[in-house]
Amino acid sequence: MPEFLVSNFNVFLIGMSVLAVIVFISLFFVDAGYGMFRTKKWGISLPNKIGWFLMEVPIFALMCWFFFTSDRVQLPYIVFFIIFQIHYFQRVFIFPLLIKGKSKMPLAIVLMGVLFNSLNALMQAGWLFYISPADYYDNNWLCSPQFIIGTILFFAGFAINIDSDYIIRHLRKPGDTKHYLPKKHLFKYVTSANYFGEFLEWVGFAVLTFSWAGAVFAWWTFANLAPRAVRLNRKYHSEFKEEFEQHNPKSILPFIL
Repeated sequence: MPEFLVSNFNVFLIGMSVLAVIVFISLFFVDAGYGMFRTKKWGISLPNKIGWFLMEVPIFALMCWFFFTSDRVQLPYIVFFIIFQIHYFQRVFIFPLLIKGKSKMPLAIVLMGVLFNSLNALMQAGWLFYISPADYYDNNWLCSPQFIIGTILFFAGFAINIDSDYIIRHLRKPGDTKHYLPKKHLFKYVTSANYFGEFLEWVGFAVLTFSWAGAVFAWWTFANLAPRAVRLNRKYHSEFKEEFEQHNPKSILPFIL
């Protein structure tokens, strides 16, 4: 871990938090050009499978590097590492293979994802494996209320995310390119149930580690996904007005937003 980052870690977290505010506001006016909002103006694009892999693999690899080069080998750190990597193993090695169709992702989006994921690896690994006080996470931590509650939230979000992605993938039959309104399970309550699941995961991770680094990641997840969820909600409402109004789902937070 770079010494400069270690000595300025709080400044780094503040900077990332402020940047998330800028991203949050900007995404209400500019649609990130992947999925339903991809347009030619975003320039060079890659197949979705390749784009997702390239975008997500840096954080998986960097977390491995920082974990295995750290001298913190106590059980809590191993558990944190495994929980974190469960999500990204699925995102890097499983999720891209499940993508159907021939959709593409702009190279610009891939590069922005690579940048953020690399910085996030520095945030999470930096705190857990280098900066947190050596006695902060002892074995008793794994029996603490925050760890138990956070772990439940994380795996609930993980299950919701996978289930929602499965529903989205199976909205179309082979060869079909139409858009459909997802309505099963949590989609009855939010039009972006997959985003809700991911946000819940990282809220859980912030709780189970009880760290500002985890909280900043949860805030970044919301800042990145909430504006897109709101715009998707409006798009679904305009395209599927009658179906939509049967449940009138929120965007990303059930009964709230």
